[in-house]
Amino acid sequence: MALTVLILATALLTGLLLWSPRLRRIPAWTAMTTPLASIIGSGFLVLGPVLENAYGLWAPLVMAGLCLAAYGFGAAVRHNIAEIGDQPAQSPAPRPIAETRVETCASAALAFAYMISVAYYLNLLGSFATSLTPFDTPGVSRGVTTAVFLLILVTGWTRGFALLERMEYASVTLKLAIIAGLLAGLTWYVGARAAEGALLLNPVTTSGWGAVTLAFGLLVTVQGFETSRYLGAEYDATTRIRSMQWAQALSTAIYMVYIGLIAYAFPRTGAAVSETAIIDMMAIVAPVLPLMLVGAALAAQFSAAVADTGGSGGLLAELTGKRLSPRQGYALLTLVGLALTWSADVFHIISYASRAFALYYTLQCTLAALSARRRGQRATAAGALALALLGAAITLMGQPVEG
Repeated sequence: MALTVLILATALLTGLLLWSPRLRRIPAWTAMTTPLASIIGSGFLVLGPVLENAYGLWAPLVMAGLCLAAYGFGAAVRHNIAEIGDQPAQSPAPRPIAETRVETCASAALAFAYMISVAYYLNLLGSFATSLTPFDTPGVSRGVTTAVFLLILVTGWTRGFALLERMEYASVTLKLAIIAGLLAGLTWYVGARAAEGALLLNPVTTSGWGAVTLAFGLLVTVQGFETSRYLGAEYDATTRIRSMQWAQALSTAIYMVYIGLIAYAFPRTGAAVSETAIIDMMAIVAPVLPLMLVGAALAAQFSAAVADTGGSGGLLAELTGKRLSPRQGYALLTLVGLALTWSADVFHIISYASRAFALYYTLQCTLAALSARRRGQRATAAGALALALLGAAITLMGQPVEG
């Protein structure tokens, strides 16, 4: 009972803090909600069981590696934001022809990546929405996913990004409040296990090159920071850069605490991992957590999908010279997402999305290397080139989790 009170009280206090008008008046914080919604959209739902099952006691190290790679790719994107300056994202400052072509290719790659990632987010939403019901079947969960796709399409088509952003902030607030409660409960549980001398050192079950390519296939769980690049019409360059840094710092802290707690307190979940395995794990901690996790999943996946859908509208308008409107972009994204929903499982969609985003980051790093070399910044150019090579490796070799 005391643990349940702690979990609920922590969630409530966090929610009240995040909803305070004073915090919401800080431009960098409101700008941060868009990238944060994407970065933290699914990692805390999927990564715990997957990393613990595959990497055992080394799961926190793999999590740190994913966050470090994401921060490196984010640094390249931030360099490119600084190059653009305060020009709106749809009208970037003139660049040499090679850089312009790379930027165009990057925009096309990101448009494709968004289409896959929204399918990933909403398929997870469908799985969690049905997980505690008698209707927990693939067909029903895909039906839920389809309905939410249509809801977002209608909202974006009729009211545009402004309404989506307001819906997104409420979802982010609920999600972070539930995460705070979950971490409080996990801390209590792990502390009790430690006091009993019952912590576990699970063995590694995926090693060698397979472990590397599996980690490559999980990149999408820490992406989303790049959405700051496409908020130029709402925020200046300094705010966008700061919002990305804050979003990456906060999400890294959440992930590292979460994986650090979960890695040593639970036995392996088995040879195969389902996308909703975290529910069974958290039921051991406290009976209230599965219900809260379903709520968090619905909020997390919805807000992440809204963030990427909203970002895709501006991106596709930029890419097509406004020949394609944002709401037409929402419709195209919905069609592709529904095709993926009914033809692939969640873990394969995760892998596809990771590789698509890796291609985008490869091109962004290439762009950063070109502009840094033009400005005589040799160290920056070399670092960006190394990250481009890493992105290319992930694009070619990322593998899905065996669910």
